[in-house]
Amino acid sequence: MSDQESSTSTSQTEGEVDTEMEGEGENDSKHRDSPPLQMSSFSSTLHAVIRIKQKYQALKKRRQEADGALTGATGRTSPKIFTFDGTTPTALSVPQKKKRKRRRRVMYPNRGRRRAPPKPARSRAKYCLYLLFAIVFVQNLDDHVLRYDLEGLDKTLRREVFGQQGAVEGLLSHLKEYLSTYVHNKPLVVSLHGPSGVGKSHLGRLLAGHFRSVVGETLVLQYYVLHHCPQEADALQCARDLSALISEIVERAEEEEKIPLFIFDEAEHMHGEILDALLQLVSSKQSNEYLNAIYLFLSNLGHSHITKHMLHNSSSTSMAKSGRYSHFVKELTPILRNTLEKLHVLWTEADILPLGLLEKGQVMDCFLDEMTREGFYPDHTNIERLAGEIEYYPEVGGHEYSQTGCKQVVAKVNLL
Repeated sequence: MSDQESSTSTSQTEGEVDTEMEGEGENDSKHRDSPPLQMSSFSSTLHAVIRIKQKYQALKKRRQEADGALTGATGRTSPKIFTFDGTTPTALSVPQKKKRKRRRRVMYPNRGRRRAPPKPARSRAKYCLYLLFAIVFVQNLDDHVLRYDLEGLDKTLRREVFGQQGAVEGLLSHLKEYLSTYVHNKPLVVSLHGPSGVGKSHLGRLLAGHFRSVVGETLVLQYYVLHHCPQEADALQCARDLSALISEIVERAEEEEKIPLFIFDEAEHMHGEILDALLQLVSSKQSNEYLNAIYLFLSNLGHSHITKHMLHNSSSTSMAKSGRYSHFVKELTPILRNTLEKLHVLWTEADILPLGLLEKGQVMDCFLDEMTREGFYPDHTNIERLAGEIEYYPEVGGHEYSQTGCKQVVAKVNLL
């Protein structure tokens, strides 16, 4: 309620009181005109004054209560001291408006420009899981590779095999890729081809000795056709016996969780029945134990193509150096495969690695190694003399290739 309304109500109250007072004054004037008052009249006057005062206070109190009910606050005549004690939350609380949630402003791309969609948040746990898979996978690879000691095999072949570093690297690459795991969808079939005396049989003996030391004697088979099946009339029975023997070996290897090695030397003398039996074994349609095996074929099939290619494409760069052997294989593989597939379908399943001719310096290394083994003093003059007794092709491109390789080295050293 405003101050103007309060003053109005107060003036009204005072007016009523004044009216009553005037009434009383008129009474008093009447009494003055009347004869002198008695003691009783004095007491009645006092009682009248007291009644007027009580009425005035009661009327004032009613006005104040009425004003307080209308305004919800106390009158101006009775102010109260404001303190924090005794206040109720309802009396002090002010109703507040509910805050509306602020909507995100929609941003529209400009013409000709598009905003990139937000990238989904990536969990770091996913990367930890990938790392765990990689560690387990690498650990699995290391376990298989270490079991077969391919590093030791690499050192042995580089030390013992002369002039065929490219072929050795290609063979080790196939072995490492295949032996890195135990589960396969086909067996590993590698066919080494080269002229006489370039180290095919020697390479086969080194591989057989190494695998016997890592997987056991019973899981390695060296099959010489001229020794195990010399008669063509026995070819069918030889094929049956060979199939039974390979089946027995692969079953034993499956139990021991190892990969067996089968080496077939002088493969150019193998009969058609034996090749048919081997084709059934190396095909991917066999059961799982037949897929975990290594087949190595050694032959001089296609040696004329290798000799012709090397004599016509000789250069100052040796095949033992990087890049030259891969180019050599790339050019010769289609020619050799075409020739071999005409002989038998088995070679369609094989990876072909050609072995090149040996130069005079590499033949001298063969003499040095053999003389050291036999206990002879490695005299360079004597070695050069012995190497000169071997027949060579005419020198082409600065290279002098041997016609028989190192095949006659052992016989000549034994004559010393």
